[in-house]
Amino acid sequence: MRKPDVKIVLLGDMNVGKTSLLHRYMERRFQDTVSTVGGAFYLKQWRSYNISIWDTAGREQFHGLGSMYCRGAGAIILTYDVSHLQSLVELEDRFLGLTDTANTDCLFAIVGNKVDLTEDGAAEDQEKEEGSSGGAAGSCVSAKVPKQVKLEDAVALYKKILKYKMLDEKDVPAAEKMCFETSAKTGYNVDHLFETLFDMVVPMILRQRAEGPVQTVDISSYNKQPKPMKSGCCA
Repeated sequence: MRKPDVKIVLLGDMNVGKTSLLHRYMERRFQDTVSTVGGAFYLKQWRSYNISIWDTAGREQFHGLGSMYCRGAGAIILTYDVSHLQSLVELEDRFLGLTDTANTDCLFAIVGNKVDLTEDGAAEDQEKEEGSSGGAAGSCVSAKVPKQVKLEDAVALYKKILKYKMLDEKDVPAAEKMCFETSAKTGYNVDHLFETLFDMVVPMILRQRAEGPVQTVDISSYNKQPKPMKSGCCA
């Protein structure tokens, strides 16, 4: 199997929908999922590039594994639930430190999932249903919850990350380009999220290809040093 050109990792608390986002993008469907144990990955052939996308566990007992999965990552998707403010807080408190093993030029995306559960998402769903059924489905929209995390909160976190990484805002993508709101259930913005990141990591891939493979020394090609001859009384 061909080695991946770049690694993308999803981080975030349990139940924010990381696995569902991957299923929606890779398998074009939504399904109720169980919590990820440890980590799992998909291999995506995109244009002429091979991209590995890693899903990580949000449970506390698997927290330490996140640093291992982030090692050498070219992009990290920090995921929260727009209807649960604490899930955004956890990104800074628990998960940001895990990214220290990523590449120095790693890209960061802040993604608020589950917009379909919020009142804003309800208005969008109702418009779609009315457009497809002549306006008769408005009463079938289920109760929604207020959105607890606004997009500007994600932008503020993105800027905190740049300070933590000691990066200049002029040298990285603008916060408005790296903060997304998605719905794994409806598919809203999911393709846009992944393919925006894919586009952004291409220069990184090309730079690595231009630099060539890491030079290694094959010690098997060296002759072994001859063992010293033992001297004996009869020599």
